[in-house]
Amino acid sequence: MSDRYRRGIDVAGQLAAEKLDQFLSSGIAEVAPDFARMTIEFAFGDLYSRNSLDLRSRELIAIAALATRGNAMSQLRGHIRAAASVGITREEVVEVLMQTALYAGFPAALNALTDCHDLLTDGSCLAGGCG
Repeated sequence: MSDRYRRGIDVAGQLAAEKLDQFLSSGIAEVAPDFARMTIEFAFGDLYSRNSLDLRSRELIAIAALATRGNAMSQLRGHIRAAASVGITREEVVEVLMQTALYAGFPAALNALTDCHDLLTDGSCLAGGCG
């Protein structure tokens, strides 16, 4: 196991340990184990583990970027779930998603808010409903 992979596992585990376990045993890891390893190494072992930004900032950036794509709702939902683990509030996520309307258009912002509604309402981790 490389240092990059170990760092990636550590960082991804801090954000969402249960989702990391699912990813590592997913169909992606079964069909393309090298791609799953590279995803952990590059995204989390190389980029997310850099010192210039903290995990909280990186998650806000990820949420904004994924919302603007409009076709990455599964990944957006994963990062919104992880947001609570680094102290991001429901209000901050909503503001980020609203802000995307300026740069990606209202459809992207509306779709992100709609597709993540259950994660942003009462009872969700971001609304204080976990733990």
